[in-house]
Amino acid sequence: MLKKPIAITLGDPAGIGPEIIAKAFMQEPEVTQGCFVLGDLAILRRAIGWVRRDQIPLAVALIESPEDALDLPLGCLPLMQVGSLAAPVQVGALSAQAGKFAAECVVLATGMALRGEIAALVTAPLNKAALSLAGEPHSSFPGHTELLQALAAGHAGVRIGEMPVRMMLANDELRVVLVSIHVSLLDSIAAVTYERVLETLRITHAALSQVLGRPPRIGVAGLNPHAGEGGLFGREEIDIIHPAVEAARQLGMHVYGPFAPDTVFMRARRKGKEPGEFDAVVAMYHDQGLIPVKYLGVEKGVNVTLGLPLVRTSPDHGTAFDIAGTGRADASSLVEAIRVARQMCGQGV
Repeated sequence: MLKKPIAITLGDPAGIGPEIIAKAFMQEPEVTQGCFVLGDLAILRRAIGWVRRDQIPLAVALIESPEDALDLPLGCLPLMQVGSLAAPVQVGALSAQAGKFAAECVVLATGMALRGEIAALVTAPLNKAALSLAGEPHSSFPGHTELLQALAAGHAGVRIGEMPVRMMLANDELRVVLVSIHVSLLDSIAAVTYERVLETLRITHAALSQVLGRPPRIGVAGLNPHAGEGGLFGREEIDIIHPAVEAARQLGMHVYGPFAPDTVFMRARRKGKEPGEFDAVVAMYHDQGLIPVKYLGVEKGVNVTLGLPLVRTSPDHGTAFDIAGTGRADASSLVEAIRVARQMCGQGV
């Protein structure tokens, strides 16, 4: 059992978040024990109806405080009701109401985590377009990562830039940390600076040292084809990335590269019981790092935010409006996100 509960946010109520939450509690009661959901009773009951075919019954228990979740038996889904939806949310449809509700769940759960009331936060997927429609302050953030960063910085009384965070995508075979996240490709190239690369290495080293219990081996991807081929295809590796790697090594980190980005991920990949050459790869931009992780299997992918004063994980997929309401959504990535959160809290299952 967890010493403190884990909060799971509903995600966009028009998407598959409610369904995968229901499936996770039905299919993996040992993993979800001690967890509770921040969401809406009617939405969850609707989702349970969609997925309960051939599944064991699932009771929803309304709770008043996070610690109440620790006392409930297996086969029960603890729920903290978040306000009330003004009208029923149409499944599979983009709406400002759904985006606002999803964000409000995240804001409440993050406050609990920052106050030490919960052990970790697991976020079901929200829709970035719905978040944009939700109005201020939620529309100011392109996704979970930036919203969480702002909330944590506000809690600490510092500027957002003083609380740098990074996105790590991971599965059983590969971990990848990104230098830049949700920006255009043109802006992501401009974001490859000595300071940002070194900061990413510091954040990755600190986070994985805690998880692994030892200094991690970090491989670094180049920006250009063949990592610049000695300057023939660009000088970013020579002028920016390699100096940052050398500075990290001088600080005692086990960092290597930069390597050609079309091969470094294969070198880091774990195959069965055989570990890869690196514990993680630092990629220079969003798609460079996420394509190899997602190619290996979205259903097992987990998104982890590094650099926050709290544990936050999430499934590695979106709201899937096209299949929402059908009961076909796969809960595997959410289950893995809960497992990783438990492991990072020292309460693995």
